Amino acid sequence: MATNGTQRQQKKENFLRQFRDEHSKEIKPLTAAQFMEIWSHYDTDGNGFIEGHELDDLLRELASSVNSNDAGPELIPDSVLKELKESFLEAYDENDDGKIEMAELAEILPTDQNFLLLFRKDYPLDSSVEFMKVWKQFDTDCSGYIEADELKQFIKALLTKRQGTNITEEKLIEYTDTILHMFDANGDGKLQFSEMTKLLPVKENFLLRPIFKGCSTITPQDLDRVFQLYDKDGNEIIEEDELDGFVKDLMDLIKKDYDHEDLQQFKRTLLNGCDHNRDKKISKAELKMILLALSQPTDT
Repeated sequence: MATNGTQRQQKKENFLRQFRDEHSKEIKPLTAAQFMEIWSHYDTDGNGFIEGHELDDLLRELASSVNSNDAGPELIPDSVLKELKESFLEAYDENDDGKIEMAELAEILPTDQNFLLLFRKDYPLDSSVEFMKVWKQFDTDCSGYIEADELKQFIKALLTKRQGTNITEEKLIEYTDTILHMFDANGDGKLQFSEMTKLLPVKENFLLRPIFKGCSTITPQDLDRVFQLYDKDGNEIIEEDELDGFVKDLMDLIKKDYDHEDLQQFKRTLLNGCDHNRDKKISKAELKMILLALSQPTDT
């Protein structure tokens, strides 16, 4: 007799089976909503990537879902899983970062409407500075939120640019509703800042690297690397979008759910404490002070 835990595991291991053709066992063409349902099922931490144990779960379930019975992932030995994972990443992990992005998963699953993938393809974000520039393209009225109409217009421009044809109003509404359904966590009908980062995740928050944890000093080399990451125009000052990107990365270290006003308040607090010449910009000397404060261990 199966325990409740075993029953839950069987339910989980059979998740992909519902999307396979009963006779051919092939994955059926997926709608955008179905694709996002699958994505959310495996991206359990919601960080915009399938990695680690999430990727293991995906591969085990992808392999076991072809069976019509309840054969579980335990039938796939770890040695086989390791080999499968290596082959899988070699085939689909285009940027060799050891994790799967949404656009990479779309290469595996036959998505009928892959408009969501266009965001990732047209806006590959290596840094939060780039994220801030895209945010301002979305937030046309500077309200601090991406409202449904702004999102719809952006999707329209994106699809028209890609496909060269106008998209119907019905499809635009469907696509907008799908994005809001998947990413509007608080259900207010618009995307706040932290929700938008799930739709367009930045490749890496540089400030999360181990060199900034528990260090008593910051080397000149470390300082130069961080400064160059945010000083995109090379003018030796972190300002405007660059400063907003830096503040966003700092904010990610201390708060999971935040909106644009939270970001601006934190920015004001940061400048009040570290911007000694009050020019609303961050110099290399001021950045060093911030990084030294960040590296100090906190009491637990």
